[in-house]
Amino acid sequence: MTQDESALDTEASLVDDPEVRQALAEADRASIASVVAEHPSSPLAWAELADLADSEGNPISAFAYAAVAVDLAREQLTDSGWTPGAPVRWSDEPNRAYLRALDAQRRAATQLGLHDRAARLAGELAAADAEAPARIASEFTPTQLMPIVASAGLFEPAIETEAHAGDPTDEPHAAHAAGED
Repeated sequence: MTQDESALDTEASLVDDPEVRQALAEADRASIASVVAEHPSSPLAWAELADLADSEGNPISAFAYAAVAVDLAREQLTDSGWTPGAPVRWSDEPNRAYLRALDAQRRAATQLGLHDRAARLAGELAAADAEAPARIASEFTPTQLMPIVASAGLFEPAIETEAHAGDPTDEPHAAHAAGED
């Protein structure tokens, strides 16, 4: 709100970067870091890398990558007129990188036992957009990036069992099964 209580015409927003979105859409898990290397100032690329690290059970890397994404996003938001504590709307798609990064950093902080920091990040996320935590939980969870599981031992039977229902070579012949009762 301005001094005369009218709503601001524009809210601060992250830069939309369709090139990064396209590169991430075409990337597989192994090449997300390459997208970050090609676009090191992209909060979206760093947020994606943080989610990947989280999905692989690496909270230290997830925390670090998310922290970079948050810092880069704050710089861009500040450049567009944002002040800390002001709303950052989920409805503006480029802003989702910042909101997702806050949540990824919060999740990693929780896993690392940094509970005060996790609470602060949760508060910051809710203050930015009250709907964001629920939207992230339903749309942008690290479970969307399924961890790779080694195939060793996946297809070994747990217990060998035998079940017999008769001799499999005793199949009825078509002539005998034609209903000649």
